[in-house]
Amino acid sequence: MPHATSLASPHAPHAVSRLRTARLARSAKPFLARGGSKVERCTGCRLAPSHCMCALRPVLPRLANQAGVCLLMADIEPLKPSNTGWLIADVVADTWAFGWARTVVDPDLLALLADPQWQPYLVFPGEFVAPERVVTALLPPVGPAEGKRPLFVLLDATWPEARKMFRKSPYLDRLPVLSLQADRISQYKLRRSRRDDHFCTSEVAALCLELADEPHAAQTLEAYLDIFTHRYLQAKQQVPADADNAAHQRLRGLQAVGAAAPIKK
Repeated sequence: MPHATSLASPHAPHAVSRLRTARLARSAKPFLARGGSKVERCTGCRLAPSHCMCALRPVLPRLANQAGVCLLMADIEPLKPSNTGWLIADVVADTWAFGWARTVVDPDLLALLADPQWQPYLVFPGEFVAPERVVTALLPPVGPAEGKRPLFVLLDATWPEARKMFRKSPYLDRLPVLSLQADRISQYKLRRSRRDDHFCTSEVAALCLELADEPHAAQTLEAYLDIFTHRYLQAKQQVPADADNAAHQRLRGLQAVGAAAPIKK
């Protein structure tokens, strides 16, 4: 499938990177981030070169896990420097990214959702969904779900866009809706939200990984997001990044644990 993450190299272009390239190829004019900024950015991490974090990117084969992530991205999300779907694709080996359109569905997306090795879950707040579709835990590995790996389908968009995508994507109607019961508030600082229980896409993915009993991947993604947020804001304020702050130390510790662990087959 064309937008799946490749394991050929730890720094090969991943699913979101390739989707961004395809989206740029269709653009009639250059994309400008909010405020019209023309700041030079690293093509690997989208940060200013002075604050680049590409050297901290996890080695994907070490984090190959049972769970997968399918990002269904609103039109300009792959172009936004603050998008955190990139971080998921850096951490989770089996990540796919597809652009969303109301009238066109990528056949590779439909094939992925129908692949018998996966049990897809559409991650969305249960309060907006018919109760019979809502689950708060992964389905037991018996019956139709036996032997299947969890695939978390995330709507990567602003909240109004995500609600529209949910309503106008009938091919998602057959999927169980996973409603996360988080006991924390969002720590994301790069975009505003009116509600503390609205998490950014990377935070949602980390919660899903915890639910899938993938604590190392979840903690790595959380630390990686914290580093991205720190460096993004420091660059915006033209202040050097603190490469020895708590998030950097936490990621180094997790990488050391991952390097010592046997590679999952």
